[in-house]
Amino acid sequence: MNVVILAAGQGKRMQSDLPKVLHPLAGKPLLAHVLDTARALEPRRICVVYGHGGERVREALGDRPGVQWVLQEPQLGTGHALAQALPMLDRTVPTLVLYGDVPLTRVDTLLALRSAGDGGLGLLTVELDDPKGYGRIVREGGRVKRIVEQKDATTAERAIREVNTGMMVLPTARLERWLSRLSNRNAQGEYYLTDVVAMAVDEGVAINTVQPASVVETLGVNSKRQLAELERVFQRSVADALLDGGVTLADPGRIDVRGTLRCGRDVSIDVGCVFEGEVTLGNGVAVGPHCVLRNCSVADGVRIEALCHVEEASVGAHSRIGPYARLRPGAELAEDVHIGNFVEVKASTFGKSSKANHLAYVGDASIGRDVNVGAGTITCNYDGAYKHRTVIEDDVFIGSDTQLVAPVTVGRGATIAAGTTVWKDVPAGTLGLNEKTQRAREGYVRPRKTKR
Repeated sequence: MNVVILAAGQGKRMQSDLPKVLHPLAGKPLLAHVLDTARALEPRRICVVYGHGGERVREALGDRPGVQWVLQEPQLGTGHALAQALPMLDRTVPTLVLYGDVPLTRVDTLLALRSAGDGGLGLLTVELDDPKGYGRIVREGGRVKRIVEQKDATTAERAIREVNTGMMVLPTARLERWLSRLSNRNAQGEYYLTDVVAMAVDEGVAINTVQPASVVETLGVNSKRQLAELERVFQRSVADALLDGGVTLADPGRIDVRGTLRCGRDVSIDVGCVFEGEVTLGNGVAVGPHCVLRNCSVADGVRIEALCHVEEASVGAHSRIGPYARLRPGAELAEDVHIGNFVEVKASTFGKSSKANHLAYVGDASIGRDVNVGAGTITCNYDGAYKHRTVIEDDVFIGSDTQLVAPVTVGRGATIAAGTTVWKDVPAGTLGLNEKTQRAREGYVRPRKTKR
């Protein structure tokens, strides 16, 4: 089977300079959803017909192997679009036509459509209570005779509730002849692909129809409102799958998964959380409200408090994160690590049972076991040109308001006094501090504002 994805539409109602098929649904472009579905069918050829937005579409998704790209310029209708792809197709197998702005069609529905098209022509149709705007399926004696577009339909034809979704399976060997006979003498002045149905009937080709399990599978995106509606449909289906798998969701209507979320047993997720890329949550993980987790792994028993960001990081078992914590790429936490409020960790490792409970920045550091990082501590890792590493060995106590000027090492069991700037290595078991004196001046008069 060949698959041709028609993705040349302008999408004027999107009110955007971004090509319609590049607008994101669940974190990836509409066209990417359709391409993933097409690839799951294991076709011989996948061809994308693009137009509006030109190279922006191809640049965004052109790195996908095995996909052929064809430019439709100008855009003269769906029949004209398919004709541009014809030279790319294997004439010995049928061709499935999909649309780049219809992202939620299921693979099993398309497999059924492919079977319906064996030896003939298969149409995916659906019955709507309000079919306005859709091409109607005109039958005689129960058999499909033609498809008539809304603007060309008679009053009686507009009353038909069975409509064309645009998705069809066609005999490729006959396509060149059919497409060459298309006319643009219609209300739109376009070459309708649907006109080949009447040609197939005239030649005695069998027309078989299939309907999806849900109308949602056939819904396209023509406006930001429709995009938002499909986003919620998609997210609700993800939420339902999580619930069926035993995950506790505080509100299934307030979760966004923009990638793949894998959960162990007894996982709970509060409202407003966003999961992007590949995210794994172990058994017993609790995620507080309004957290963002991106391409990360969280081990068993971890609690992530409200309003945390975790990106390209790994969190060890039974650790505690947040609230208001940020784990940046390269953060690797061992078991029972505590990262508290307003703490940022980047490209650093924390050993077992170490903690930075509040108001700290730890970047490009290797921190051992049982280390306490006091409030206000920062690793000064950047000299304006290069990054340098800080090493803090096991059982070190870092007092509040400490600056560690990398590259520097604090030895095992050392203590750093509060307010110290550490720019030299601190030997194991010692106290590191900057000698200071404190004085109290008598007779000091505090400056005061004068009235004007």
